[in-house]
Amino acid sequence: MGIILRITGEQHRMLRDHLFPGDGYEAVSVGICGRHHATKHHILCLRRIVHVPYDDCSIRETDRVTWPTGQLNDLLDEATERGEAIVKFHSHPNGLDQFSLVDDKSDADLFASIHGWTDGEEPHVSVIMLPSGRMIARAVHTDGSFSPIARIAIAGDNIIFFDTDHDQGAVEKEQDRHARLFGESTTRLMRRLSVGVLGCSGTGGPLCEMLGRLGIGHLIAVDPDVVSFENLNRIPNSTRDDAEKSSLKVDIVARAVNSMGMGTVVVPIAENIAESTIAVRALAGCDVLFGCVDSAEGRHVLTKIATFYNIPYFDTGVKLEAGHGGRIDQVCGSVHYLQPGKSTLLDRGVYDMERVRAEGLRRRDPEEYHEQLRSNYIQGVDEIRPAVVTVNTLFAARAVNEFLARLHPYRLDDNIEFAVYSESLSQMERYHFREDRYDRALLAKYVGHGDIRPLLNSPELTEREVCS
Repeated sequence: MGIILRITGEQHRMLRDHLFPGDGYEAVSVGICGRHHATKHHILCLRRIVHVPYDDCSIRETDRVTWPTGQLNDLLDEATERGEAIVKFHSHPNGLDQFSLVDDKSDADLFASIHGWTDGEEPHVSVIMLPSGRMIARAVHTDGSFSPIARIAIAGDNIIFFDTDHDQGAVEKEQDRHARLFGESTTRLMRRLSVGVLGCSGTGGPLCEMLGRLGIGHLIAVDPDVVSFENLNRIPNSTRDDAEKSSLKVDIVARAVNSMGMGTVVVPIAENIAESTIAVRALAGCDVLFGCVDSAEGRHVLTKIATFYNIPYFDTGVKLEAGHGGRIDQVCGSVHYLQPGKSTLLDRGVYDMERVRAEGLRRRDPEEYHEQLRSNYIQGVDEIRPAVVTVNTLFAARAVNEFLARLHPYRLDDNIEFAVYSESLSQMERYHFREDRYDRALLAKYVGHGDIRPLLNSPELTEREVCS
């Protein structure tokens, strides 16, 4: 099982600022990580960083640093109590892109003490940062052995992956045209990525189609709903036979992507994310998340997954407003890019907690929902909205292009300028906004928590233990 270390863009910036103060000497920071045990990977999510003051280091030179490990005590107590991982970061200002003999001796001594203190069998991690911001990491095991970290993932304005092992073979012929634009490295990277999509209807359906054509390695599709006759106007690859049989939307996606023969592995999950630990855990293991739902509750849960597990999240939404007699009042849509620890859709006013509560009540107790609605205790939830395949597909493409821009920056402007991209087809206007236009919500305190009980700090996601 490989190990993945996930870091937010803000955490990466903080580490770089401290580890490279400009004097050319090594420096040290220490972090604590929540854990997630996915199917194929042991994922560590950086939660908290403590910078070791320069003046506290007895030695700081271009190729070594000696620091007081007593500063670790509080982190060790916390890691022991929560079953978390300790990670040491230090810089190589001389640009050495491997662990030195000095590093080997230092890590052997330090992590022997850490393993003894935490008294666990799971690995901890040591990381080198180079002046470019590139990072190299290794796990340190209880027997003192080292092993390379499979991936360091950074969810910032750009989405960056530092992979230890990656294929250098020729790009498959069906991906040749993509490689001519994005290059072979990015094209091969997409084959190694796991992408989660919540919502497989009018926007999620075409979005999954595009991800399959791009050659994404693994696609996790989550949607509990079935195809109906009302869906046939906008879900790609759906048929009247699917509507008559009430086929699951995720099965339509799986059937379509599998039939391409492009190698994408599709995992369909027909469950409601608000109450399914299976869906939450599957999405938590993904490298990138897409939200293609109208519901506030679904968006809120997906935001929490992205925050707890340090995952970049793209949300797309479409708004169609029709008046009487065929008059169209508004046709517009938006793509939001969300970085863990920064502003959320809640901060940006896309939804509010009143609507989250109302949708949750309607799902759990429809009778009580309608009673409270009649009594004006809650705000009603719109159940039927206009939907048009051309508009939904357009904004699905906008979301995928935004993902590609973060993975392989191609715009003349920096990605920091595009936290939100909005477009009105009725007014023929486009807008984009920076991240710093918005404040942060309380969800930022959950960055990097990983697996806790209950999952996402949500009572509905309490996992039951089975006794045998």
